[in-house]
Amino acid sequence: MTIVEAAHWHPGPEQTVVCALCPTGCTLREGRDGPCGTRGNRGGRMVPLRYGQIAAAGLDPMEKKPLYHFLPGAPILSVASAGCNLHCRFCQNWRLSQEPESRAEQVTPSEVVELARQRGSVGIAYTYSEPLVWFEFVRDTARAAREAGLVNVIVSNGYLEAEPLAEMLPLLDAANIDLKCMDERFYRDICKGHLEPVLRSIAAIHAAGIHLEVTNLVIPGHNDSDDQLIRLRDHVADLSPEIPLHLSAYRPAWCFDAPPTPPATLQRAAELCAQRLHHVFTGNLDLPDWTDTRCPQCGEVAISRQGYEVRCRLTGPRCPGCGHELSVVLQPSSPQSESPPQPGSM
Repeated sequence: MTIVEAAHWHPGPEQTVVCALCPTGCTLREGRDGPCGTRGNRGGRMVPLRYGQIAAAGLDPMEKKPLYHFLPGAPILSVASAGCNLHCRFCQNWRLSQEPESRAEQVTPSEVVELARQRGSVGIAYTYSEPLVWFEFVRDTARAAREAGLVNVIVSNGYLEAEPLAEMLPLLDAANIDLKCMDERFYRDICKGHLEPVLRSIAAIHAAGIHLEVTNLVIPGHNDSDDQLIRLRDHVADLSPEIPLHLSAYRPAWCFDAPPTPPATLQRAAELCAQRLHHVFTGNLDLPDWTDTRCPQCGEVAISRQGYEVRCRLTGPRCPGCGHELSVVLQPSSPQSESPPQPGSM
């Protein structure tokens, strides 16, 4: 295990350490690890347990993140370590997120950047499990990627304290945040977390000008009522109706046995959300009406999708039909830039 200095913690009484990375705020005795499986107390100091340990990696289309309005069709190297600071009973990737002893390969930030270059990737996506509890390695790799002119993408639950998020934001180009439900009880009872920190993270990412998309896993009987979906829709729309919302179908996994999401439920959810949001997409089920990017003004198809096959009709930030400006990032910002790309930038 590579030993590096942990970020965002402070000493507690009697050789304990207090984690300040996520809202769980664990106090750990000597030799104990946090429930996220990524940080532990060694000799009265907080130690990142997964620094440089990659448990999964692959070259994915950007749409798989899912990011539909950021570099459409571009390949991106996706990397993950094991562990998560939430424990959602329905987790669709629980073998990686909830089994921190998953087999891993030790790498350095520079090796990840070099692999991205070799594979023809536009950047690095920190994804599959929860990347923000892998904080130190993601931060260091994101810095190296930014210096190399590559983009940085996170796919996250957004469950992070404000200070570490503020440290990470200048390194990010795009984010997809999983907003599981607009219900504190759902977060507390089913995810073992809280809603408010996630909403705070989403607002901070949007305010920083980072390209943002939001995902919601629609679970029958738990977060699929009209009231819950309308609250979700309105929260995102109040930030900006241009933020793409991805509604994904749930399938039974880990220790949750709710029935799979029916197509009719996902269709209803999409229709409700599209009343205020300009770009609503569905995933894990074949619903053709909710795969393409259409101009919210004239309805012209700007980006068509069939699976992960993408046909982008845009040569600039405007609709090919009516000229309406679309919130799509077509090219990354210039190398060495510390600023995230702006919507519609060329």
